[in-house]
Amino acid sequence: MKRPLVGAAIDRVDGRKKVTGTATYAAEVAVAHVAHAVIVGSTVGRGRVVSIAARDAAALPGVIAVLTHGNAPRVPGASGKQNPGDRVIQALQDDVVWYHDQPIAVVVADTLERAQHAAALVTAEYAAAPAVGDIDAAMSDAFVPEASNPRSPPETRRGDVAAGLAAARAHIQATYTTPVETHNPMEPHATIAVWHGSDHLTLYDSTQAIFNVRRRLSAMFGLAPENVRVINHFVGGGFGSKGAPWSHVALAAIAARATGRAVKLAVTRPQTQSLVGHRPKTVQKLELGADARGRLVAIRHDVTSETSRFDDFIESCTGVTRMLYACPSIETVQRLVRVDVPTPTYTRAPGESTGTFALESALDELAYAAGLDPLELRRRNHAERDPDSGKPWSSKSLLQCYRRGAEAIGWSRRRSRTGATREGRWLVGLGVATTTRPSRQQPASARARMRPDGRALVQAGTQDIGTGTYTVMTQIAGDALALPMGDVLFELGDTALPETPPSVGSFTVASTGTAVHNACTALRRKLIDLAIADAASPLHGLRADAIDADAAALVARADRKRRDTYAAIVTRSGQPEITALLETRANEERDKYSVSGFGAVFARVRVDEDLGEVRVERLVGAFAAGRIINPKTARSQLIGGMVWGIGQALTEHSVRDPRTARMVTRDLADYHVPVHADVPDLEILLIDEVDPHANEIGAKGLGELSTPGVAAAIANAVYHATGVRVRDLPITPDKLIGARPG
Repeated sequence: MKRPLVGAAIDRVDGRKKVTGTATYAAEVAVAHVAHAVIVGSTVGRGRVVSIAARDAAALPGVIAVLTHGNAPRVPGASGKQNPGDRVIQALQDDVVWYHDQPIAVVVADTLERAQHAAALVTAEYAAAPAVGDIDAAMSDAFVPEASNPRSPPETRRGDVAAGLAAARAHIQATYTTPVETHNPMEPHATIAVWHGSDHLTLYDSTQAIFNVRRRLSAMFGLAPENVRVINHFVGGGFGSKGAPWSHVALAAIAARATGRAVKLAVTRPQTQSLVGHRPKTVQKLELGADARGRLVAIRHDVTSETSRFDDFIESCTGVTRMLYACPSIETVQRLVRVDVPTPTYTRAPGESTGTFALESALDELAYAAGLDPLELRRRNHAERDPDSGKPWSSKSLLQCYRRGAEAIGWSRRRSRTGATREGRWLVGLGVATTTRPSRQQPASARARMRPDGRALVQAGTQDIGTGTYTVMTQIAGDALALPMGDVLFELGDTALPETPPSVGSFTVASTGTAVHNACTALRRKLIDLAIADAASPLHGLRADAIDADAAALVARADRKRRDTYAAIVTRSGQPEITALLETRANEERDKYSVSGFGAVFARVRVDEDLGEVRVERLVGAFAAGRIINPKTARSQLIGGMVWGIGQALTEHSVRDPRTARMVTRDLADYHVPVHADVPDLEILLIDEVDPHANEIGAKGLGELSTPGVAAAIANAVYHATGVRVRDLPITPDKLIGARPG
C-alpha cells in the first residue's frame, strides 16, 4: 500500500506557475480589443453631485466614454442586497454621495494611460453636507441592530450578571478599542467584463466567491444565472475583502454594456482604502468577575462598532466571549453607529480578531487582580462543553495547546512581577492568549471523472485564494481514488464547474474538500460496480466490500494478485469516461456537536525603556484544527495569520480626517503592514487531533485560527515587561513613553 497523500507536506502543485509568473490573475487574462476603465471618486464625504464637468476628458484621443449618473445605463437591480452577505454598492445610478472616494464617474479609453489622464480631468460640483468620520463623534446615536445572523445575535443574556459581579472576589472593568484596518491584498481588486450579445456576460474577476458574483450580477442585470459566467483561477490575497462583489465589478459590466467593448477595471491602491471594505473600529467595554478560586462568575461585554449610512455590518466581537470560557452568567450586546464611511466588511477572523483582543486582555488583567498566573487562570476556566450552545465539543485539544506552547516559550521561567526582567535597556515580557474560530461546513458539489488512461479529472468551482486549495484538493482526491498526485488534475475557478461556497470563513476544506472526497469515493464505487458486473474483470462476482483501491487499480482484499486497473475498467465499459457528480451537505450527526478550532499564542517581547519601541522577539502558536491535510500549506496559513496579528498589535491603523471623513492613509507608505524586519522567529505547533464528527474528512477551519489572540498576547507581554496596560490598538511608542504602570 502506498503512503497516504493526506497528511503529507507536499509542495504546491501550482507553485511552479507562481514562481515563474505563468499563473494568470484576473487582470492578466488576454481578452481581444479590451478597453480600460478608471473610476473617478468623490472629493466630499457626504452630499449630492450637482454637476460633473467631463467635456475635456471626453475630447481626449482614445477616450471611448465618460459615464456618470446622468448617462450610465440604468441597472434597476444595482441597489439593495440579495442576501445579508452582500454589500450595498454605488454604480452611478443616482447623485447621492455617501462617502469620500465614492465612484461618481467612470472613464473608458483604449489604453490605461489615456483613461487615467482623462479621469484626472473630470471635476464635479457638490451640495456638500458635514461629514462624520469617526464613531467617537456620534456615540449618542448608537443603536442595537436587528439580528441578521442567528449565530451572532446582537444581544444575549444568560444567568444573573449583576449578582455575579457583586459577589466576585476579583473584578476588573475596562474599555478596549481597535482601529479601522484595511485588507491591502497584494493583487488589486480587478474585473474584466465581456458581453456576448445582450444577455450573456463573462467576468474575469479577482474574487473569493465566483458564485456570489454570478448570483449578484445576474440579479442586477436581470439575467438567468447560467448566462453569467465568472472565471478566476488565481487570487493574490483577499482576506475577506473579495468575498462579495463591490461597485467596481458592476461598473466594469456597466461600462462594457455602454461601450460595446470588453472592459478591464482595476482598483488602485488608494481606492482599496475606500471601495472594497475594511475592518471597522470597535469600542469594547468589558467587566469580568471571578470567585476566590479564580473561576469566572460573570462577564459583561458591550461593543460599539461603525457602519455606513446606507448599509449594516456588524463586527461580531461577542461570539467568542459567549463560548470560550466556562462562566454561568454572561451579557453581551453589539451596537452600531452610522458614520459617513464606506461599509465595513469581513476581515481575516472577523469578530474573533477584535473580540479576543478585548477578552484576552481583560482576562490577563483579571489574573493580576486575582493574584494568579495568566495561563493558570485560563486553565481553571476551561470549558468542557460549549457554554453558549450547551453542546459537547466535536473535539477540543486546547489544554494540550496550552501545555505545548508553554513548554516551547519557557513559560515556567516567567517571573510574576511586571518589569522584573531586563536585558540592557530592554524590558522583557511574556504574554499568552487563547484563540478560537468556529469551524463551519457549507453545501458544496464536486465532479470526479475517470479517464481511459487511468487518470482522474476532479472539478469543483471553488477558488484558490493563496491557501493551497489546488494542492489539498488533489491530495484528498488522490487518496480517495488511490492515485498518485501526478495522476489527478484538479480544476477550479469557473462557475461552469460544480457549485461550491465562497472561500471565506475558513470552511473551504471542510466544505469543498468533503465534497471532493465524497465525489471521488462515489466514483470509486462506480468503478467497483462495473468490475463486479463485468465477466472479463478479474474481480467479477466479488462483493463490493471485498475490494480495495490501490495504485490506480482495484484489488481483491483476499487475493491481491486479482487486480483490475482503472484504465482497463473504463476501456471495457465502452464509455469515454466514468463520472460521479455529488452534492455534499453537513451530516445530521454534526449538528449534535459544537465544532471549533482552538489554539494558544505565546509572545515574548522587548520594550525599549526610553523610546517605547516594542519588538516582538518570539511568537509560539499551538493549534488544534482536526485533521491536517497538508502540514506545509497549513503552517504557511498559520504563519500568515500570526503576521496579521503582529500588524494588528503594533502597526496597522487606517486614519481618517475627522473634518472630512477622507481616508488619510491611502497607500502602503502610510498604512504600515508588517515587513520582514517586524516578524520574529515564529514557531508553529500542530496538535494531532482526531475529530470524527466535524465531517467525513475530519478537517476543521484553519486559515483564520492563528490571527485571534496574537494582538492580546503581545499586549499582555508588553504589560508584563513594563507594567503599562495599553488598551487601544495599535501599541505605538507614544502610548508607552511616560505612561504610568498599572
